[in-house]
Amino acid sequence: MNVLLIGSGGREHALAWKLAASPMLDRLFAAPGNPGIAQHAVCVALDAGDNNAVVAFCKDKEIDLVVVGPEAPLVAGLADALNAAGIRTFGPSAAAARLEGSKGFTKDMCARYGIPTAAGQRFNNAVKAKAYLRQVGAPVVVKADGLAAGKGVTVAETLEQAMAAVEECFEGAFGEAGAEVVIEEKLVGEEASFFCICDGTTAVPFGTAQDHKAVGEGDTGPNTGGMGAYSPAPVMTEETTARVMREIVEPTLKGMAEMGSPFTGVLFVGLMITAEGPKLIEFNVRFGDPECQVLMMRLKDDLLVLLNAAVDGQLSHVSARWRDEAALTVVMAAKGYPGTPEKGTEIKGVEEAGAAEGVRIIHAGTALDGERLVASGGRVLNVTALASTVTDARDAAYAAVDLIDWPGGFCRRDIGWRAVAREKRV
Repeated sequence: MNVLLIGSGGREHALAWKLAASPMLDRLFAAPGNPGIAQHAVCVALDAGDNNAVVAFCKDKEIDLVVVGPEAPLVAGLADALNAAGIRTFGPSAAAARLEGSKGFTKDMCARYGIPTAAGQRFNNAVKAKAYLRQVGAPVVVKADGLAAGKGVTVAETLEQAMAAVEECFEGAFGEAGAEVVIEEKLVGEEASFFCICDGTTAVPFGTAQDHKAVGEGDTGPNTGGMGAYSPAPVMTEETTARVMREIVEPTLKGMAEMGSPFTGVLFVGLMITAEGPKLIEFNVRFGDPECQVLMMRLKDDLLVLLNAAVDGQLSHVSARWRDEAALTVVMAAKGYPGTPEKGTEIKGVEEAGAAEGVRIIHAGTALDGERLVASGGRVLNVTALASTVTDARDAAYAAVDLIDWPGGFCRRDIGWRAVAREKRV
């Protein structure tokens, strides 16, 4: 098979590595890719935002399957354009991608189908939003309705913080994504990420993870796209997983089909495990980043077989198998992130760091300047390790971090702290 992978981050590097291991693969292309992805694929300068250009490339290279990594092209209808041209695509239609593209849409759907989630309302102007805030008080969560690269959510502990978050959205801090806001209660519990691959009718569980969104240790500071993750998530017991499938995933698949927008692709269920049980925080319509990195380290099966089954509506005949070991990834970010990251700083020692057993260095925001590897984004490297326990995986990952010579970067030093604490108690 000839496969085109859309994207350029750590998630896509992890997917490229796993796809490249498939005996079914003939050629793997990536658009635009990065220096890490280039180890497994032919990187091409293709604008993923230009649906016609992607379709033309696929026809020229006789692409048998397109795997879309990031959410923006999906929300913009790339899967629709490809499918209309007869090109098999792993990823939802624009209508189905509204599950991530509009938090208000998801809120309305949860109400319609009885899916457990935080109580809340959506607003299209600041006056009404602030009036509602005065009514409900704090703490609350304020979310930009649209795509904001993981940065459009504020957990406001005070009314003043909530008011400021509303103003930020409506004053254009997140562009069109902030044209509407969702205000909801702050759920209390432990967060977890749960994944399914879906073929429009069937959903197959595809692993659990827990990520660290705050930039600072102790889960402090502003939210980011994710500073690290580990898998599996101990809080996701068999009973909890069964409830999530029954109460959240299955009603969602049924609801989307009834609305004429059957969901095919990855359904990423962001959860809060509360005293009452699992509740939905948000949906994403693609693999998480950096959760994908730890999932790919643990996946036993041929990823390409599973993705093909999803596209062909054959998921009822397959399941995903996982290694017993734990995987953990530490995100190394450029100084200044999640604000304005310092780009162009040189990174050394990556090969040495990745030479240890069970360790894989995944490129997220890197570029080549001649022969120099340099930072080209906010989140730059994912130092990932597989070991018998989360504690051992953490130790291996940080040992590798310490071999990387990059004065322009930083990372959190407490990734996996919840799971490590659990393991100490056992």
